[in-house]
Amino acid sequence: MSERNIFAVCDLDVDYAYHFMEYLSKKKNIPFEVRVFTSAVSFQEYVKEHPVELLLISEKAMNSEIRQAKIGQILILSDGVSARRYEEYPSIYKYQSSNQVIREALEHYGESGAGTVQSLKLEKKKMEVIGVYSPVGRTMKTTFALTLGQILAKKRACLYLNLEAYSGFEYLMERKFEQTLGDLLYYLRLGSDQIVTKMGSMVQSINNLDYLPPVLSMEDIQSTTAEEWIRLLQQIIDYSNYDVIILDLGDSVSQLYQILEQCTRIYMPIRADPVSQAKIQQFEHTLQVWEKQAVLDRIRKIKPPYHRSTRSGTGYMDDLVWSELGDYVREMIRKEWEDG
Repeated sequence: MSERNIFAVCDLDVDYAYHFMEYLSKKKNIPFEVRVFTSAVSFQEYVKEHPVELLLISEKAMNSEIRQAKIGQILILSDGVSARRYEEYPSIYKYQSSNQVIREALEHYGESGAGTVQSLKLEKKKMEVIGVYSPVGRTMKTTFALTLGQILAKKRACLYLNLEAYSGFEYLMERKFEQTLGDLLYYLRLGSDQIVTKMGSMVQSINNLDYLPPVLSMEDIQSTTAEEWIRLLQQIIDYSNYDVIILDLGDSVSQLYQILEQCTRIYMPIRADPVSQAKIQQFEHTLQVWEKQAVLDRIRKIKPPYHRSTRSGTGYMDDLVWSELGDYVREMIRKEWEDG
């Protein structure tokens, strides 16, 4: 059976169930097919014919038949009342943000080792992997990458990954992150086969653009091998629903050329001064020495307009989309992305 693993939600509160389904249909980092049920009977009929990997069910809908059904993992949607009849199952408080409910569900699923990632592999079109890199500093590389990501995310499922030693994201976004890309790399090194599920519990979103909070320690970037980066990238390509991944690359990435080889497009913000031009020439010469002509062919040099913003946090991110830089990126997408 080529059917994807099923994430079922069963809640007798019809409004809650459909609101939840609407939210889930927009999430692109969940390696499941989602099914929503508003009666225990309809779910019981469904599970007879279809194996369910993960079930999120309200306490009122739960019963002994469902308890005995073939289900990978059951999680109880709790309304906060303490008299619980199903204490053997983990519970999640239902009246919090849908995003938090999903995050907790995927965390429980990942910890349980209920499924194997092989069964989650998706059959789909090729994913675009966009590299944004420059051997020159102060070119607005990250500003460009975040603008590109937000604008692409209006029409496509887009994931932004920052692979810099010092991204400054906690300060830029004015918030703390419980888990980061560093934690995901740790799971990857442990040989976890639940990487995309774990990633789903870490991913944040701003203006439709999904992003994984970057590492806090430069050691996490410097100690990660090219082979590990490629393995992580391949897991995301194989087991997530994203159309586009944007890699914001810094010089601390080990064997950077190998990562650039994975990219289908590479944008290189440049500057015209003699020192900047000399650095670009050296970088291109090194690629030729390493016989990386395919990487050279994918590089598109750009000179994005300077962006000045007095705001930070979400205000800064909002400003990017409607700035002169945003107009520049929209025009670039129109010219270069055939279906844009």
